Amino acid sequence: MKPGYVLSLIALILSGCGPLSIYYREGVSVSRMQSETTDCQVKALRDAPVATQVRQSPPIYFPGRTVCNSAGQCYTTPGWWEPGNVYTVDPNAGLRGRVEQQCMADKGYAPVQLPTCSQNVAAQIQPVKSAKLPALGPKSCVVKFEDGSIQVVTPVAS
Repeated sequence: MKPGYVLSLIALILSGCGPLSIYYREGVSVSRMQSETTDCQVKALRDAPVATQVRQSPPIYFPGRTVCNSAGQCYTTPGWWEPGNVYTVDPNAGLRGRVEQQCMADKGYAPVQLPTCSQNVAAQIQPVKSAKLPALGPKSCVVKFEDGSIQVVTPVAS
């Protein structure tokens, strides 16, 4: 199995475990929230486009060393340079995120992070295309469906 494939598989598995960041406004349909999020992401991309820059960290010099044997004969190994790492940055990424958040705030949304619902809760939920975002409570969570849609659930205490 190739290392890239393994890392992709691990990332896919872990992505289902952590909290999901969404924009939240009580009573709005999930499809409307997703549509308005996309609109704001497009606006942010237009106003703060990707500006990838290739950079390189400084090279590192490793000095040679002098090694002597028991007879007192010494030799010096030469030093060498290792090039710095090449990496990319997008200096507009932070601004793009702020533009998106401001756009969503102007539409009445607030960013929230919700945990993924347990399998017991998720098994009881049927996908509803017109589902509205419910009032949030301490046990609110998100069910992610195979088609990529989500549903926010606030389980009742039992």
